[in-house]
Amino acid sequence: MRRCAAVASAAPLLGMLFAMHAAFATPGLPAGAELGEAIYLRGERGAGAALRGEREGGAFVEGRNAACVSCHRRSGFGAMEGTSSIPPITGQFLFQTRQNGVDNSDLPVVEGYRGVRAPYDATTLARAIRQGLAADGRSMAYLMPHYALSDDEMASVSEYLKFLTKKNVAGVSDSTLHFATIVTPDADPLKKTAFLRVMQQYFADKNAAARAVTPRLRSSRQMRFRIVRRWQLHVWEVNGPPNSWQSQLSAKLAAEPVFAVLSGLGGRDWGPVHRFCQEQQIPCLFPNVELPVVADDDYYSLYFSKGVLLESALIVSRLRSLEPPTRVVQLFRADDIGAAAAAAVAQASFGAQAVKMLKLDAHAPQDELARAIRNIQPDDALVLWLRPADIARLGQMPPPVAKAILLSGVMGGFEAAPLPSAWRARAELAYPVDLPDRRRVRIDFAEGWFRLRHIPVTSLPVQADTYLACGLLSETLNRMSDSFVRDYLIERVEGMLEHRIITGYYPHLALAQRQRFASKGGYLVRFTAPSGGRVIADGPWLVP
Repeated sequence: MRRCAAVASAAPLLGMLFAMHAAFATPGLPAGAELGEAIYLRGERGAGAALRGEREGGAFVEGRNAACVSCHRRSGFGAMEGTSSIPPITGQFLFQTRQNGVDNSDLPVVEGYRGVRAPYDATTLARAIRQGLAADGRSMAYLMPHYALSDDEMASVSEYLKFLTKKNVAGVSDSTLHFATIVTPDADPLKKTAFLRVMQQYFADKNAAARAVTPRLRSSRQMRFRIVRRWQLHVWEVNGPPNSWQSQLSAKLAAEPVFAVLSGLGGRDWGPVHRFCQEQQIPCLFPNVELPVVADDDYYSLYFSKGVLLESALIVSRLRSLEPPTRVVQLFRADDIGAAAAAAVAQASFGAQAVKMLKLDAHAPQDELARAIRNIQPDDALVLWLRPADIARLGQMPPPVAKAILLSGVMGGFEAAPLPSAWRARAELAYPVDLPDRRRVRIDFAEGWFRLRHIPVTSLPVQADTYLACGLLSETLNRMSDSFVRDYLIERVEGMLEHRIITGYYPHLALAQRQRFASKGGYLVRFTAPSGGRVIADGPWLVP
C-alpha cells in the first residue's frame, strides 16, 4: 500500500499511544521480592523463563496464563467465580495467627476469605505451591496448579505476598476518602466548567448524606460494619508543556495524598497523566478524554471508550466494505487528535489502496480547506477529522462526488455536528455511543439530577460521563466493605460493571483482566433530514 510522507510522520505518535508502557519499579517493593513479583504478575521465572503450572491429568498452563495474578488478582484478594471462591493470599491472610479462635480484627473483608482455614508457614506454603496441599494437608481445588519452584523462588514469592499486605493506604483516614481529579491546560474551557460543576455537586451530595463512624461489633470473629466516610475532592490543574505535567502531578500527590483519581478532563494529550497514574499505581477511573492511551499491559487507568481510536476502527470496517477506491483521503488539523486517528486508519491494510493525508496547519485559512475538498476524485473515500467550526465551513462548498464521506462523531459533536444540508445526504458519522432513542432512558436519570441541582447542561456527553463515573465509584466503594486497597478498587469495578443498568451514553459496559475500555463498539449513522439532529444507524452495532 502506498503511503505519503505524512503517514510516516504520524506513525511515531500512534506508536507511542498504542505502546506507552514502561516497566515502572513497584513503589516500596522490598529487596528479595523482585523475582516473586515477576512470578506472581507476569509468570516469569529467573532470566525471563516462562513459569509452568501443572494440574492432575497432565494439563498445564504456562507463562502469563500461569501467573498467580490470573486467579488471585493483582491485589492478592482473590475473586468469586460463580459459586466458587478464589481465596485471598496476601501475607496478612496466609500467615496470620489465631488466639482462642478469634480472627485478627485488622483483616480486610473480602468475598473469598475462608475464616476457618489454618494459617500457613514457610514450609506449608511451599508444599501448597509445589504439591497442591493446603495448610491442613487437604488437597486444593483442581484449578490450583502445582509449580516446581526452587527454594530461592519460593522465598521471593513469600516476600512478595507479605508485601501485598496493605496498611495505612494513602488518601484514606478513619473519617475521609481523598480523591483527585485532573484537568489539563488543553481542555476545552466550556467543558471544564460543566465538568467541575458536576464533580463538585456530586461530592457535596455525598457528604451531605455521610454518617458518623459506625462502631465495631465483636462476635466469634471481630466484624467491622462499613464506615461511611466523607469524600474530599482535590482538583489538580496542570499547566505548561506536557513534558512537565508528571512532575507537577507528583508534587501535588506528595502534598495531597489521594486514594484514586476520579474522572478528569483532557484535551489533545492525556499521555503524561496516564503515565503518572501507572507509575504511581493510582487508579484513574474514567476520565473524559477523546484520545486515550492504549497500552494493553498497563493496569491503573480505566476508560469508557477508545474515543477517536474506536472511531478509526469503525471507519476502517466501512472502508473495507467498499469496492476498493483509488485512494482513502483523510483531512485533519495538525494540532488536533485527528492526526492520531488518521494515522490509525492509515496503518490498516486496504490492499492496493493508497492513503493520502491532508494535514491543515492549526490556523490554516478557509481557502485551504476548500482546496483540499475540491481535489477529491469520484473513486476516493473522504474521511474528515474536523471540529464543528471546520464542519460548518463546509457549507460554502458542495460535497465532492466520492464513494464515501465519513466524519468523526466525537470531534464533530455527534448528532449536533453542524453539517450543512447538502452534505448530510452523503455523509456517514462514526458513532461510538448508543443511538439517541435507545440511550434516552439512561440519560434521563442524569439530566433529572442536573435539573434538580440547577446545573446548566452545556456539554451533555462530558457531564453524563462524569456523573456516571462518580456513581460507579460510589457503588463500588459500597461493595468493598471498608477494604481500601487501590488494586482491589479496580478489581471491584471490573467485577460489578457489567451488571449495571444505568450506563449513560453506552448500551453496555464491561471490563475483564487486561481490558481497560468498558464500551467496545459503535455504529455508523446517517442524518435523516437536511436539518435537525436525528440520525439512524447505517448498519448493526459493530465491535471492531
